[in-house]
Amino acid sequence: MDNISFIINQLAEDREQYFNAVAPPIVQTSNFAFKDFKTLRETFEDEFSGEYIYTKSKNPTVDILRKKLAALQGSEDCVVTNSGSSAIFCSILANVKSGDHIISVEKPYSWAARMFEVVLPRFNVTHTYVDGRDVNNFIEAYQENTTLIYLESPNSFDFQLQDLQSVADFAKSKHITTIIDNSYCTPIFQKPHDFGIDLCLHSATKYIGGHSDTVAGVITGSRERIKKIFDSEILNSGTSLSPFNAWLLIRGLRTLEIRLQRITETTSKVVEFLKNHPKIQRVIFPFDKDFPQIELAKKQMTGACGLLTIIPHEIEYQQIELFALSLKNFLLAVSWGGHESLIMPKAAGMKPEDYDKNNPEHRMIRLYIGLEDADFLINDLKNALEVC
Repeated sequence: MDNISFIINQLAEDREQYFNAVAPPIVQTSNFAFKDFKTLRETFEDEFSGEYIYTKSKNPTVDILRKKLAALQGSEDCVVTNSGSSAIFCSILANVKSGDHIISVEKPYSWAARMFEVVLPRFNVTHTYVDGRDVNNFIEAYQENTTLIYLESPNSFDFQLQDLQSVADFAKSKHITTIIDNSYCTPIFQKPHDFGIDLCLHSATKYIGGHSDTVAGVITGSRERIKKIFDSEILNSGTSLSPFNAWLLIRGLRTLEIRLQRITETTSKVVEFLKNHPKIQRVIFPFDKDFPQIELAKKQMTGACGLLTIIPHEIEYQQIELFALSLKNFLLAVSWGGHESLIMPKAAGMKPEDYDKNNPEHRMIRLYIGLEDADFLINDLKNALEVC
């Protein structure tokens, strides 16, 4: 079932069950009543497959969202959580035990790194970071106790890719579980399960929600793997998504495809402008012809959305700050994927005295292109670059 229009507009929406309403209702209840002992007992035994019993486990509004997201990502099943970081936490914790070893791409999302570096070592779980651009680095990092490989492709600052098929093939030969954060591409622009990746994560806060008004996470995979996460980590941590936030995400899905089209068109124009600006040394964008992994990007992705990074020529810390604050139509903020354009300089995460203008990584400035008009954003960037 791969028709995006059908999934977004019709899948899992049994309107006759709720008064033929076009938009599904928010089933705002904490618990559900049963008519007989037998059904209640069976549901106690298997909350994942049983009837609705408690919104901490399952809820009708949430289930509509689950079914749509699983279909969009091309997976058997899905769970949604109350944040992207909780999706990372639950999916990783469900697949490791004391004494295990994890291989992760270097410089993962901060809360994934915190999981590897702070939480899991307390339970004797070790990790190795590798440059994921070369599959041989995963092979060389393998240990007899390696049980999990964690990927971000592309990542969210310099957009390094991993060869998903090659990594999945290696992992399967060693019976290793693979997890990917697919937030950059959305379920529309990349299908990691098609390449053999076991679990796929999203920060639904971003493109899936699309309006910067809700926080949520997504885990997709086989029904067996999703049930395993649901039965233990999800139920025990209480990280399920609320019905209202599920309703907001269903609303966001309605326009996901058309929003991505608009953002893609605008981003291509912004990239072209920035590549030709004399103050910009380099533009990093996975679908740019000069991107080092462009061929792999085209193989694995059908689009690259609105996240890009610019590296100005040697520039002082104060000039980066001036540039960011001179922009009128880019908000200085974390995250991405909403209607609004954003800027996030790497330098904002370091003290001025630690900044090295000769280090290109320190000069990285991430831009997110939202739904505004291309000329509107380009003129803003042009004016701010003139000031700094």
